[in-house]
Amino acid sequence: MLPEVMDAMLPWLSGNHSNPSGTYRAAKFARKAIDEARGHVAALIGSDEGEIVFTGTGTESVNTALRSLDELTGEGSAIVSAIEHSAVLRFVENSRRSVSRIPVSTNGRIDLNAFRASCGNAAYVSVMLANNETGMIQPLAEVISIAREHSLPVHCDAIQAVGKIFLDVRREAVDLLSISAHKLHGPKGIGALYVRSGLDFSPMMHGGGQEGGRRSGTENVASIVAMGEAARLAKIALENDAGDRIRHMRDSFERLVMEGVSGCVRNGDPAFRLPNTSHLSFESCDSAGLLILLDEAGVACSAGSACMSGKQKPSHVQLAMGIPEERAKTSLRFSFSHLNTPEEATCAAEKTIRAVEKLRRVQGTGIGPVAIYHG
Repeated sequence: MLPEVMDAMLPWLSGNHSNPSGTYRAAKFARKAIDEARGHVAALIGSDEGEIVFTGTGTESVNTALRSLDELTGEGSAIVSAIEHSAVLRFVENSRRSVSRIPVSTNGRIDLNAFRASCGNAAYVSVMLANNETGMIQPLAEVISIAREHSLPVHCDAIQAVGKIFLDVRREAVDLLSISAHKLHGPKGIGALYVRSGLDFSPMMHGGGQEGGRRSGTENVASIVAMGEAARLAKIALENDAGDRIRHMRDSFERLVMEGVSGCVRNGDPAFRLPNTSHLSFESCDSAGLLILLDEAGVACSAGSACMSGKQKPSHVQLAMGIPEERAKTSLRFSFSHLNTPEEATCAAEKTIRAVEKLRRVQGTGIGPVAIYHG
């Protein structure tokens, strides 16, 4: 979390514990703080305050949106891309509907022709704005335009993208959109769902009618306030071109690594990706082994989505892009933010090069068992 976010959160953990649904003065103060946070989140994505519903996590936001669409739409399939987060894929796989998984091209972006062909027998659509592993930005405006031709409501998992690129839900004309605070330098365990005004909506949580009846349960005031502050700061950072500075760091890191490591391949289309994400494959290097060596060297990265780490199987995202399984097992995701410095990016590149060299010496030319190597 950013220091400013922590500062905004702490008073609600150590001082005012009032229930924002109460009618006494301290409770009204808590309600006002929630309303202000709602305004900051709304401003970040270009919505009205009343269209923001706070949820427990990004996953809850996604599941709430899809459950509402599943209940309120008629017969037909659920359309998703083949590279969606597990929060989307697991939900639709367990729903009462058939599922149309739209393929992506080798550049990691959804096949619009295949999407259009699937719309005739569909009920609703859920497509992410940016992939959580590769950072590939999807053609959301085109997806929504095609969906509108068939009167299909659209949910967007924007968790990986919000705060990293500009987003205007009015311009995109999306119906439901999911956000998570920890992707904005906010706390974990708090998310939000944008629900377009006038859209039929069925809540997943029932009880006291909080969040305008759309998500019952006593609000987590401290985390909501922190998410609001994180959203406010993210908007300022975007307006001050933080994305460009992050992109320069990321590109410098990639250039150094790709110059220093033979057989290093960048995955996805570099023209359509988040500014903070680098997804690289390293020939003859098991990603699990690289993770161990990089962790020991002080470099935190992942072999895919953090939600899937440790499962030791090729990423469904990479396989959907047509990346061979053996190469998929050699891939790592590096992420940057405006808290990083160019010096850190250079240092990370140097340590990555050394880790690859070390692992190749140990493993030879094959992909074999992984152990922890010291020295």
